[in-house]
Amino acid sequence: MRGARAVTLCLLVALALSGCMRRSAPVAVVQPQSDPDSMIYGQSYGMAPAPTAAAYAAAPMPVRYDAAYRLDAGDRLRVVVYGQEGLTNTYAIDVGGSITMPLIGSVPARARTPAGLAALITAKLRNGYIREPSVAVEIEAYRPFFILGEVAAPGQYPYVPNMSVESAVAIAGGFSPRAHRDRVTLTHTDNSGSSRIEVPVGTALGPGDTILVSERWF
Repeated sequence: MRGARAVTLCLLVALALSGCMRRSAPVAVVQPQSDPDSMIYGQSYGMAPAPTAAAYAAAPMPVRYDAAYRLDAGDRLRVVVYGQEGLTNTYAIDVGGSITMPLIGSVPARARTPAGLAALITAKLRNGYIREPSVAVEIEAYRPFFILGEVAAPGQYPYVPNMSVESAVAIAGGFSPRAHRDRVTLTHTDNSGSSRIEVPVGTALGPGDTILVSERWF
């Protein structure tokens, strides 16, 4: 009897072990990752499919500064001609106020808005080159500003939107010990001409402006 019980017990233990072995261990399942976010972060959040080329063509390019901003020499532009990789590129406005593109050559950009320049490029491309061109222009980098006089490092610096005279002085290393710190002379040029006035340091700064920090006399 004891032998039969021992055999029965062994069979029960064997069956239990067999059942445990049949249970599968947790397995990490890697889902196909077709979107950049999931490739970077290792997790998919069920985002909508990427926009098609047609969707990009229908959506206007963003304007970083102001739709009424007037272009000038020193501005660097990103010109996108949809479906035309040979024309899509970054172009700098030269000292003459123009950009030079394949097929259409020199295109005057000075004093135009980005939208106005896009319309001009479209018209030139439509004139015997592309049947229905779709063009967008955005500002990739603004022309620099200049700061002179009593600052630690006078010179030319890249402009970014929403700058003030005070932030420009900080970029130039701050005022020198002899600087007049309350007001500076600001030279600004636009379509109406050039103006030169004394302004407080909280005044907004524009691309291409020149700041002169004078020396105090006491």
